[in-house]
Amino acid sequence: MATTVAVATMKVAQISKPGGEFQVVDREIPEPGPGQVRIKVQACGVCHSDVLTKEGTWPGIEYPRVPGHEVAGMVDRVGTGVTAWKKGQRVGVGWHGGQDNTCRECRRGDFRNCRNLKVTGISYDGGYQQYMIAPIDALVAIPDALKDVEAAPLLCAGITTYNALRHSGAFPGDLVAVQGIGGLGHLGVQFASKFGYRTVAIGRGAGIAPLAKKLGATAYIDAQTTKAADELQKMGGARVILATAPSSKAMSELIDGLGPNGEIMVIAATFDPIEVAPVQLINGSRTIQGWAAGTPADSDDTLRFSELTGVRPMIETYPLEKADEAYARMLSGKAEFRVVLTM
Repeated sequence: MATTVAVATMKVAQISKPGGEFQVVDREIPEPGPGQVRIKVQACGVCHSDVLTKEGTWPGIEYPRVPGHEVAGMVDRVGTGVTAWKKGQRVGVGWHGGQDNTCRECRRGDFRNCRNLKVTGISYDGGYQQYMIAPIDALVAIPDALKDVEAAPLLCAGITTYNALRHSGAFPGDLVAVQGIGGLGHLGVQFASKFGYRTVAIGRGAGIAPLAKKLGATAYIDAQTTKAADELQKMGGARVILATAPSSKAMSELIDGLGPNGEIMVIAATFDPIEVAPVQLINGSRTIQGWAAGTPADSDDTLRFSELTGVRPMIETYPLEKADEAYARMLSGKAEFRVVLTM
């Protein structure tokens, strides 16, 4: 008489084709391979970059695919050859999902710019599921003081703002402006303040001012009623402007707000051009630089700094079963400020 073996299953929120809707389905719980761990996901942030998976605009995505690159959970099982990570250990996975270790950049330690970078939720299934498989070179340990729902957004929005600011060349006391008080910007203001910068928040509407001050800004500029570049020049000109709101027009209008050797750090992804005249860059030796997230080592620094200084994301939570609603909320721009799925 044949016996039936029960197969353990889990819930996942997947996209079956480019532009498709979220489908919450049952899948068999996967087993980790060599050099991998299985993570029991506790929380996963819903990031605007998940649009790349949802709409299929990143080349080479294989479907069905599970999005999610702001993952917080615990190690549930380890694959062969894994010794540095133990079952029950709290871990996270961000945008950087692994590197090839063989390209020119990797051989020089520039893993962030690996020619064959793996991206969580794009190259392999991400965190919109109850269990996920991740390579060990994508893992970061989560400090005990951080809740899962707090740690998740720090693994993309957090690391991106923290890492850009610390590589910007600004020193404590320098004037640093954060353009946009949203999912990225509300963290950027906190990090800039904790770094000891003279932090100016730039938003649209006077009603944002109290929040900006609460987050650590010493001044607020309402770009709806004043010309922000002129206001920055009255303060001496910005050493750094962190561009977090996805508006190339707004970024272009801020270039004249830079002081000598000033720099715009662009972390908000847009597809239309930033308009700048060469003379704007030549006068004052100004620069424009783009910045992507970072490696798990950078994530480790971000989480530890946040734990130490009290930087925390403002979040709204949704259950996994409402992934479509959570995604729509994120896209609406009305969330305050990061949307997080809980399992």
